[in-house]
Amino acid sequence: MDFRAQIDKAKLPKHVAIIMDGNGRWAKGKGKLRVFGHHNGVLAVRDVVEGAGELGIAYLTLYTFSSENWNRPKYEVTAIMELLISTINKEIKKLMENNVRLNAIGDLDMLPGKCHQELQNAIDKTSANTGLILTLALSYSSRREIVGAARKLAEKVEKGELKAADINEELFAKELHTSEMPDPELLIRTSGEYRISNYLLWQIAYAELYFTAKLWPDYRKEDLFEAVLDYQTRERRFGKTSEQVN
Repeated sequence: MDFRAQIDKAKLPKHVAIIMDGNGRWAKGKGKLRVFGHHNGVLAVRDVVEGAGELGIAYLTLYTFSSENWNRPKYEVTAIMELLISTINKEIKKLMENNVRLNAIGDLDMLPGKCHQELQNAIDKTSANTGLILTLALSYSSRREIVGAARKLAEKVEKGELKAADINEELFAKELHTSEMPDPELLIRTSGEYRISNYLLWQIAYAELYFTAKLWPDYRKEDLFEAVLDYQTRERRFGKTSEQVN
């Protein structure tokens, strides 16, 4: 089925966030090490980024590595970091060709020095691109992000720069890693799991949630198109009645 042909380009979600899950199970199902799944997951990233660009989606945010993932076996973490470096180096030319701007959120200082430097180099090199903004959530924890935002506001109150009574949702959102992008309208999770896993908890308050059983290494742009088409069938009321929004 050609899902792309059915999509209304005038009703696209401006920001799509994805929890890329299932690399390890995909590899295990083939009798391979988990690292094999991560390598093949890169192919899915490449195809989905291309698909998002073809549709005209403005923001795509990928849950690449959570703060909890540091607790995985050392060999796997090391392999993921090495894969991240090699992937950035391989994909930078394609990002430039497709006018994609790279961004990253999370506790980036926790990344290995070389990994952090390569990431920053790619971010700098693509900074003038005007197409899709691709954000990698790395060493990311939404709870930690929210606590950090609260701490920053508390410090401003302590310094007399802000009154506690003046704190509102808008001011709070400005202290989050995502302050320069709109909240996601569509959140996709692969692999058949029905969890948010500490991902963009504040930002997805009104996002449409889409779950698929497909494991991430098998996910392709056609699957993204199907998710976007499903999104377009939903009525987004934001607390109002159907009569008010139609």
